[in-house]
Amino acid sequence: MKITAIETFVLLDPGYDPSACSSAQDDIVVLVHTDEGITGIGEVDTNPWVAQTMIHARGTHVLGLGLAEMLLGQDPLQPEALWDRAYTGSLMTGRRGLGICAMGALDMALWDIRGKALGQPCWKQLGGAAKPSIPVYASLLPTGRTVAEYRDSLAAKARQAKELGFRAGKMEICVKGPYSHNGIQAGDDAIVEIATACREAAGPEFVMMVDVCYCWSNAKEALAVLRRLEPLDLFFLETPLQLDDLDGHAYLHDHSPVRIAAGELQNTRFEFLDLMDRGKIDVAQPDVGRVGGITEARRVCDLARDRGRLIVPHCWKTGIGIAASAHLSAATAHCAYIEFLPAALAESPLRRDLVVEELRLVGGATPLPQSPGLGIELNREALDRYTVAHQVSR
Repeated sequence: MKITAIETFVLLDPGYDPSACSSAQDDIVVLVHTDEGITGIGEVDTNPWVAQTMIHARGTHVLGLGLAEMLLGQDPLQPEALWDRAYTGSLMTGRRGLGICAMGALDMALWDIRGKALGQPCWKQLGGAAKPSIPVYASLLPTGRTVAEYRDSLAAKARQAKELGFRAGKMEICVKGPYSHNGIQAGDDAIVEIATACREAAGPEFVMMVDVCYCWSNAKEALAVLRRLEPLDLFFLETPLQLDDLDGHAYLHDHSPVRIAAGELQNTRFEFLDLMDRGKIDVAQPDVGRVGGITEARRVCDLARDRGRLIVPHCWKTGIGIAASAHLSAATAHCAYIEFLPAALAESPLRRDLVVEELRLVGGATPLPQSPGLGIELNREALDRYTVAHQVSR
């Protein structure tokens, strides 16, 4: 089998809100075609226009080869070998950041091809099931442009998530710092107020996480609020500090009463080594696309296992990325949950419409996928409707 073409689609929600703290409003979908008629599907959570350019750009020397150029004509059934080839060949233009994100979407599609070619779901190719089902948590981003509106919206979504059958949920409380949602800028009291309202709405048995989106400028400022949140019995608090503040993360690990989770923006296992060994985070959150695809996400999972850390993959896109997270989790015993943006509670039509059939929720978890590959099918009508840029390399 050989790769014959790589096709990319940039998708955009026509009603997108640039002040929102949500990357679910756009997407890049990658299709990898083969000479045996099998097509693999992938996506990645990054700037889709730039990722599209990175995939199709020509190379002119051995340190800066083009990603599509390196994959065309190759055997798609060897994703690990192709990952290493692409990483080495794009050293000058890739290595971290966008280059790895683009590789992640391609790698996801290659694993989909391999599973389809062998007639097996991807988790079987990753070593088999490490658990009978895949625990999920509802990732909840509220609406509202005041603290009160934001609080009430998030508490209502927590109640709705429970009604949908979720037993765990993450509250996106992005009301302070450089990435605040909907233009809200509030203080630490608002974070505690909103989190408390969500705990009251969800009830004591509901597993609750909080994401504050890098809102604190230093670890001591963060620790003061973490101590106030301790009575809420949080499973973890996500992204308290800027990612490069590794010493600050280590300080929180040593002093915080709440687990610290981070890693949604990390590229490759090498950045996770820094985050786990120097930053000492408790929960590693590789985004399957951004970290470099299923190949590299599995390597991160192995590193976390060896260090006694939990894995909870980040995922804030469509059913494509959710499926990739589910297969990774199925084969990873120390993966506590996967992130799941419920379609019924999502504002983005891309999240709701792009995949024909979603993973089912049964008792707070999703059953192991049984279809070959990633087990998802694109809604071609939705793909066409939201595509604003399309490119093919052959």
